[in-house]
Amino acid sequence: MTSPADPPNDAGASGPGLKLLAVTACPTGIAHTYMAAEKLAQAAQSLGHSMKVETQGSIGAENVLSDNDVSQADGVIIAADKDVDRSRFIGKRVLVVAVADGIHRPERLIEQVRNAPVYQGDGHEAERGAAPAASGGGKGRSVTYKALMNGVSYMIPFVVVGGLLIAVSLALGGDTTSKGIVIPDDSFWKTVNDIGSIGFELMIPALSGYIAYAIADRPALVPGMVGGWIAAHGELYDSEAGAGFIGAIVTGFLAGYLVLWIKRVKVPKFVQPIMPIIVIPIVATSALGLFFIYVLGEPISWVFERLTDWLGGLTGTSAALLGIILGLMIAFDMGGPVNKTAFLFGAGLVSKNPEVMGACAAAIPVPPLGQGLATLLRRRMFDDQERETGLAALFMGFFGITEGAIPFAAARPARVIPANMLGGAVAGAIAGVASVEDNVPHGGPIVAVLGAVGGVPMFFVAVVVGTAVTALVTIALMSVGGGGRGADADAGAGGVAEAAVAGEAAFSAPSPAGAPVLAGVGSGGGTGAASAAVAAPDATAPKAASVSAAEPRDGGKAEAAPEAAEAAPEAAEAAPEAGGKVLSGYLTEQTVRERLAADGKDAAIREMAELLAATGKVADTAELVRAAFAREDQGTTGLGEEIAIPHAKTDAVTAPVVGFARSPEGIEWGAPDGTKARLVFMIAVPEAAAGDEHLRILALLSRKLMGAEFRERLLGAADVGAILRVLGEIE
Repeated sequence: MTSPADPPNDAGASGPGLKLLAVTACPTGIAHTYMAAEKLAQAAQSLGHSMKVETQGSIGAENVLSDNDVSQADGVIIAADKDVDRSRFIGKRVLVVAVADGIHRPERLIEQVRNAPVYQGDGHEAERGAAPAASGGGKGRSVTYKALMNGVSYMIPFVVVGGLLIAVSLALGGDTTSKGIVIPDDSFWKTVNDIGSIGFELMIPALSGYIAYAIADRPALVPGMVGGWIAAHGELYDSEAGAGFIGAIVTGFLAGYLVLWIKRVKVPKFVQPIMPIIVIPIVATSALGLFFIYVLGEPISWVFERLTDWLGGLTGTSAALLGIILGLMIAFDMGGPVNKTAFLFGAGLVSKNPEVMGACAAAIPVPPLGQGLATLLRRRMFDDQERETGLAALFMGFFGITEGAIPFAAARPARVIPANMLGGAVAGAIAGVASVEDNVPHGGPIVAVLGAVGGVPMFFVAVVVGTAVTALVTIALMSVGGGGRGADADAGAGGVAEAAVAGEAAFSAPSPAGAPVLAGVGSGGGTGAASAAVAAPDATAPKAASVSAAEPRDGGKAEAAPEAAEAAPEAAEAAPEAGGKVLSGYLTEQTVRERLAADGKDAAIREMAELLAATGKVADTAELVRAAFAREDQGTTGLGEEIAIPHAKTDAVTAPVVGFARSPEGIEWGAPDGTKARLVFMIAVPEAAAGDEHLRILALLSRKLMGAEFRERLLGAADVGAILRVLGEIE
């Protein structure tokens, strides 16, 4: 007798196939999510198995797995770079891998899931399946990395909401006093400030709690959050400064692995039901809290006191050296004991030696301003969430809220913290040499605007130079170390699948005014036709057959399924005629050109914009061109595999419109693989129209262009009508 998790004894190439499930997800939820789904579905079909794939994309979960699907499944593959709830898969064989493995090794994953560990509900057995899944390159994203990113992603909203509310309340309701910028107790803005302060206080527990949650699921959430709260409140362990975000990272991992250890303890059956909701949270929370207060808290308090005494002995040293030391400390842990020591040291000398606080005030805004500037200078290095956080960090930096840089430091501390410290040291040194004075215990440009700074010009010089140093060093360290999580991290990994990530999520997030941003390809949408065909093997829909037959496996040549030959005539009949519309009507005969006259990228963009203008949907061609150029400045839209997709999100167009043209000789577009662009699509949408429908269209376009056979037919189409018939297969 076999368990429900065991595969059928006769499963294989000659027998009935397995019933498999998969879940795919990537941090931004667009390109890799759907590419992995497509590849897994195709591989399952070619191996004779049925597979249903749930995609957890930027517009929500699609093709959701039902209870009936799970009960009948022989195995589950989770290809994800973010946390996916596995509680519904208890008792099933579960293989957990990186989303890239779903794209590059789908056949191997399907073989491995047959022997994957049975998931028992503690989050541990399924993780073991990740190790052998990735050949050659290890297991992709480690558990540590994914846990840290999970915590950072949940922390960011608290940082943004709390920081911006505090900044706004200080700007509109604050008064400059000897105690800093103070908001009167009976003011409306005091209430706003209090709400923001609550958000700020919760950000450290959120970071710690969701790191723990990603490691050991729900039972670890409470000990993680309580541990983070303890880390942030130094008064619990006799320290004037809490351990800050570094302490939260420590408590998050301690809580997660402590809960995993407790789960392994064998207990009587009658105790098992209450373990995850009573026993584990209480034991883990108590143990972690007491450990931090009585073991870790004492060293933190000792460090704080010794740093304060050490700084007190430096007051007679040169202003430049003291400024450098204070700048380094301010930028190190952004609210932790080292930062707080420097700040309180400067604040205590405001009335006697305001130059000390002047150095602190110049260094305080440098980390958030520098990280925000870095996201503007090299947008491709950062994902959409980080780019949005960067804008908020710029705002928080202006108001002297150093914590605005914490999400960046938590995500990649080895690169961001040194950059912050170098910029802070430069700012502190310049302010010290120039004898900049700050007469209130607060920092950032806001204190100069409110008249609390002496030597305003040099104060701003210090802040600007320090900010530039932090931004440039951050970019340099990320470039050298491969620390980017946006396109720079993925470009060059091979083919359209990876290069598509270059701008993958911009449709789903607002862009700053004057900087139109659109996704390249790979944007979210429904689960592809191939997935539907695999989930229902007896389906005879022409589009399902054409999708699965036209696309290659693992970047190789397309391997046409036997059904493809039968489906091809039907697909040709179903394709639109020359006057038809494809891609939901956004691409028509008017917007197709057999041959581009341009021989350079800029000229090609202008020519494509004029092509779109022929539809009457372009109100300002020059502005459309400008917006497309602005997007190219952020990073090439040359995706490799002889494809380029310039795009713009601008109100220069009145309705979404897509154009296509070919360049037989190819145009140099700066593609990662060095190929010239012979297939050029141009996409333009109004600011208000970049919604789910366009994500769907871009996802379909991305998946179809992955097929070498499809690209060859598109290049070889004899005329506009033939081109439209080929493009009509994108459904």
